[in-house]
Amino acid sequence: MLTGAVADDFTGATDLAAAFRSRGLRAAVVVGDRPVPDERVAGLDAVVVALKSRTAPVQEAVGASLEAADRLLGWGADRFYLKYCSTFDSTDEGNIGPVLDALRERLGTDRSVVVPAFPANGRTVRDGSLWVGDDLLEHSSMRHHPLTPMTRSRLRDLLAPQTDAEVTEVGLDVVRQGAEALRTALDTAPAGYLAVDAVDDDDLGTIARATAGHRLVSGGAGLALGLEPAGGHGAELPFPAFTRRRLVVCGSASTTTQAQVAAAVAAGHPTRKVDVSAALADPEAETASLAAWVRGLDAGSVPVVYSVGDPSDVRQAPAAAAPAVDAPGAGDPGTSDPGTGGAGPAGTAAGAVEAVLSGLVLELVADGTVDQVVVAGGETSGAVVGALGVGLLEIGPLLAPGVCWSAAVTDAGREVALVLKSGNFGSVDLFSTAWEALA
Repeated sequence: MLTGAVADDFTGATDLAAAFRSRGLRAAVVVGDRPVPDERVAGLDAVVVALKSRTAPVQEAVGASLEAADRLLGWGADRFYLKYCSTFDSTDEGNIGPVLDALRERLGTDRSVVVPAFPANGRTVRDGSLWVGDDLLEHSSMRHHPLTPMTRSRLRDLLAPQTDAEVTEVGLDVVRQGAEALRTALDTAPAGYLAVDAVDDDDLGTIARATAGHRLVSGGAGLALGLEPAGGHGAELPFPAFTRRRLVVCGSASTTTQAQVAAAVAAGHPTRKVDVSAALADPEAETASLAAWVRGLDAGSVPVVYSVGDPSDVRQAPAAAAPAVDAPGAGDPGTSDPGTGGAGPAGTAAGAVEAVLSGLVLELVADGTVDQVVVAGGETSGAVVGALGVGLLEIGPLLAPGVCWSAAVTDAGREVALVLKSGNFGSVDLFSTAWEALA
């Protein structure tokens, strides 16, 4: 293995691993601290450890990230990548700065680039400031994110409160001089963090070449897309065959996922919305009802089970336990995906929906009804993988920027193909077209 990565959330981990695979690397995602035999990672080019540390307490995030790095070192990683959201989701306390500080110390390196840019998804860095589409980060809907409100746009201003290390800006004029000139600028800059401009994929390629000898880099998944292709394998890398039934489950309230649900309805897919009141009252009964509905459908159909089909579904949720998805800006395209409002504790609508959707996937995979599942929403993806007892995801065909198939084996020994996507990602017809890549 050449590259080990630590990702601060689950869908971000698959996003990065998909980027590695698109460059011809054999890549996999390891789920948290779950045990994975050494032989499962033997022969891989890149392994991404998926954590749930983005909004965890600082010391908890640092501890989990160092444990992940030690694990990767044990598997032979010699280059490291800290993956965070391309909108730099964090607070003044962290967790990006503290985790970077800890990794630099553990790996014995004095610097790291900071490259959140992901032009394919509208994130660019110009003059040191992060843009979301045509808006500065602070003017985008991320300003109103319920957990990590982003009220500044300049990367230096975002990172400085989180670390005592120096933050140096490297402008587009330097990047456009080419990899050799950029390498010299990076290697002669003061120790600390180097916030590098990038507005298109060519810029990312230049940065990737300039940092090829760096032990630690950091950013969104876009930087990995700038890597030189490895042997030209790309999407031709082998992937297992899956032949059973298909299923889509959606726990995300993002407008993109709502549009994907609407497109599935228009295309004639069987759809059913989770009854949140029933899920709160008896999640096991609601799960059983949905499972029976799926089993009763034509085997060739693609059933879609969702929690939010339009904004009224959020407003009409039981008032005492409504998911916190209607905060201004939450779920808008171009932001990080709040799923059903963050991790859902028991007794809340978010927790009930996660329990029902993950329980549904577990039941239908366990009895052999389905072996191909698309999951929309970061929290829901984590819940599904947790219910299945998956420790490692082998990355398969790329469907869209940040969206890919992965192959896994459950703790009961069932093989299953999974798409684990941020609610904001994927084409509007994804629920209809995702299966073509497995044909």
